[in-house]
Amino acid sequence: MSTLLAPRRNRRSAADARRAVLASRRRFWEPGDLALSPSTAHHLLGELENRGELRRVRRGLYWRGTKTPLGMATPPTDRLIEALAPGPGVGPAGQSAANLLHLSTQVARRALVAVPGRAPSDAGSVAFVSRAARTGRTAAGLNAVEVALLEVLDDWHTLLEVPPGDAAKQLSELLRSGNLRAERLAQAAATEPGRSRARLAALLTMAGRSDLAAGIPPPDPRTRRAALASLEAA
Repeated sequence: MSTLLAPRRNRRSAADARRAVLASRRRFWEPGDLALSPSTAHHLLGELENRGELRRVRRGLYWRGTKTPLGMATPPTDRLIEALAPGPGVGPAGQSAANLLHLSTQVARRALVAVPGRAPSDAGSVAFVSRAARTGRTAAGLNAVEVALLEVLDDWHTLLEVPPGDAAKQLSELLRSGNLRAERLAQAAATEPGRSRARLAALLTMAGRSDLAAGIPPPDPRTRRAALASLEAA
């Protein structure tokens, strides 16, 4: 008797899972989210993708958003980043970082995101870059804006559209106001490149936090001189 009932239970479970997916909005789905065997869950999600009810982000990850005449809309960039690289210490890199800090008006074709570990595979509108050695970002619990600051300090010459002196004043004001958490950044600094450490220490001093600047490990003198010269250049 139980053998005869098993297929019926499986069909009911699959039907319940299908209804749950179709009733959802603005969320990701993975096979593990469904109370089905892995093979059945993969099959169901793939079938719904083929029907245009889901958008495949990558293997095993689907998005249920807004349906358009061209199919399921792509997930918002922030939701995609949260799904693929959750946790602290994650934030924009490159032009995405400079744009977030209002130091550049350029918008990258794909958002570039720095991850304090192994970088996930690129997906949709997001590309990832690994910062596996910069473990202080995770330990200090940095948010996306604070990660953006460290990324800009590391690639200062390339990313700025405003004069370096103006950029330094703008960033030091963010530190002074608390919009960037000076204590967290100082904590994270030890695992950053030498040029970034020198520039962060200078910004903290400008912001009236020389106490925190003094605790940042200094780079070699040559690196420090070059980093500070670029920070103050007109």
